[in-house]
Amino acid sequence: MKLFSRMPAEVRAAVVRGDRVLTYAEGPDGYVIAADRALYLGGARLPWFQVDRGTWDEEGLTVVTTDGRSHRALLPEPGRVPEAVRERVTASIVVSQYVPLDARGGVRLVARRADADELVWELVFDAGLDAEDPGLRALAEQALEETRRSFGV
Repeated sequence: MKLFSRMPAEVRAAVVRGDRVLTYAEGPDGYVIAADRALYLGGARLPWFQVDRGTWDEEGLTVVTTDGRSHRALLPEPGRVPEAVRERVTASIVVSQYVPLDARGGVRLVARRADADELVWELVFDAGLDAEDPGLRALAEQALEETRRSFGV
């Protein structure tokens, strides 16, 4: 085991100015880089507040963003990347509260800390609920205002 290891030039070049590399791992399709403000995966920069969840299996990492898109990277030797992803996604969540709306289901209200320390709110409706339904939307917006007031954010 090397006492000191140099970060590969490809990793340094992939990260935008202002992001600090926490850890990285190399896969067959390139590097997966966990930085303090974003995850670099498959040539994309995914700010942590846009990462909904990451799951691991024996082959690699699958990340789902808050807009529902899925990103996959093969990582036979992930190193500390799984821990960094878990920690950074968890750290980005400021508020996560489930609110029942009616007999059919409810909505999860999630506030995530963005790069500039602003909060980005997301409304995640239960499966089967139409997020475009004006009545449900009004109930969700009312619940959001109450949640914001109760948490002071």
